[in-house]
Amino acid sequence: MKALVIGAAGMVGTKLARSFGTDPVPGLDGLALVDVVAPAVPAEVTAAGIAATSGVLDLRDGAAVAAVAADRPDVIFHLAAIVSGEAEADFEKGYAVNFDGTRTLFEAIRAQPDYCPRVVFTSSIAVFGAPFPDAIPDAYHLTPLTSYGTQKAMGELLLADYSRRGFFDGVGIRLPTICIRPGRPNKAASGFFSGILREPLVGQEAVLPVEDDVRHWHASPRAAVGFLRHAMTLDTAPLGARRSLTMPGLSATVGEQIEALRRVAGDKAAGLIRRVPDATIRGIVAGWPTRFDAARATGLGFRAETSFDEIIAAHVEDELGGVIGPR
Repeated sequence: MKALVIGAAGMVGTKLARSFGTDPVPGLDGLALVDVVAPAVPAEVTAAGIAATSGVLDLRDGAAVAAVAADRPDVIFHLAAIVSGEAEADFEKGYAVNFDGTRTLFEAIRAQPDYCPRVVFTSSIAVFGAPFPDAIPDAYHLTPLTSYGTQKAMGELLLADYSRRGFFDGVGIRLPTICIRPGRPNKAASGFFSGILREPLVGQEAVLPVEDDVRHWHASPRAAVGFLRHAMTLDTAPLGARRSLTMPGLSATVGEQIEALRRVAGDKAAGLIRRVPDATIRGIVAGWPTRFDAARATGLGFRAETSFDEIIAAHVEDELGGVIGPR
């Protein structure tokens, strides 16, 4: 079995690829990693004896997309996207990658005769926008209020229709905001949710652009990798025509995040958070959902953390070598 990861140079893609080496999937002996910059092949993958390749792929290049589909991988993870803040700032680029690129990929798969791979598409809770119920059910209608959310919603509809027609076997996973994201901040409007924990944990100042009562839906990078791996082998028969699932997560306020940080790392770490209101970010976040009923996904075996203490502990273990404090 061969898997293709599109967007493999990103944080989640990198961790997903590495997991195939540290926790091998039975039967997986080939792995292709592509992104707009060539991803590194994790040493763990090579050590596990998996034949891995790395390449450059821009979803706006139809010929290049057709070439990777012609390799006919058994599983395709579509993780590539222009993130929320950048998609809002650059309308053309967001649509070119997030919508046109997704359809280009799906069409390239359809063009292959007698071919029906599993396609795992990463969507987002941004497909839902206010007003909405206190806990959004899995089947709630899509009401995006951002360009990014609209692009992901259209991707979900394409995924369902191409699956219905038998061109591939699609699973859409609506990711919570991934927290705590390691590394440098990206252009996502949600980036501060990670920053207010990640930076103080290593003794650095963090900027908080919203109020402490802002509530959001979160899961760790570790959980995100688990979602993707589970979707890879999931029996899709119970999904029927509704191919996209809201992943389980944790609903918490910014204030609750900070209190978890205080419990884990102390008052000094919590004191490194500097409040600098940003009306643009506040406006984007205000339209995002805050709670979900993910019973459908949990019933199918998807799992996530149940406290921010767990999320912080996962970050400390996976990214900080178990040590809190200045580097």
